[in-house]
Amino acid sequence: MKKTVWFEVGENETVEKCLERMDKAGYMPAGRKEEPIFEERDGQPVPVRQLIKFKGIRKE
Repeated sequence: MKKTVWFEVGENETVEKCLERMDKAGYMPAGRKEEPIFEERDGQPVPVRQLIKFKGIRKE
């Protein structure tokens, strides 16, 4: 297994559910990254939602 894996919070998933999924996979959170997701409407970028990723490190 990899020592470090990035877990992405799904579109219909809560942060808590993602953290539970990480725990079941044997990882604990060590970092968080957020990125805006844009959609083009009328030629202008419009923010649609926030993409959240957690950096998971392997539990010993």
